[in-house]
Amino acid sequence: MPELAPDLVKDFVYQAHADFDKVKEMLEQHPGLLNAAWDWGNGDWETALGAAAHMGRRDIALYLLEQGARIDLFAAAMLGKLDIVKAILQDNPEALHSKGPHTIPLIGHAKAGGEHSLEVVRFLEALAV
Repeated sequence: MPELAPDLVKDFVYQAHADFDKVKEMLEQHPGLLNAAWDWGNGDWETALGAAAHMGRRDIALYLLEQGARIDLFAAAMLGKLDIVKAILQDNPEALHSKGPHTIPLIGHAKAGGEHSLEVVRFLEALAV
């Protein structure tokens, strides 16, 4: 598989913050972008799934997962996948304090999911007290 051009990766991650149609188009043309990550600086690595997660773009996140993206704690929180969040935090309680892309906390990702992630928000808030 050919190497992905850095500007292509950056654009894909950028588009995953908001533009579902562009994400689909780019992924169809360059399947290797699916799990590609961009460093915004100082180790602020972000994938397209990470971008969709903190923006609350459930549609983009679900599409990327359907295509085989690797789910992480932050995407699980935004999508309201309480069992996944609980399992990770049971195994690694310190993950509660983990920061996602742009240093956005786990609870911020959960809140971005709106009504779909209310149970996750309540669970995380109960742990924080």
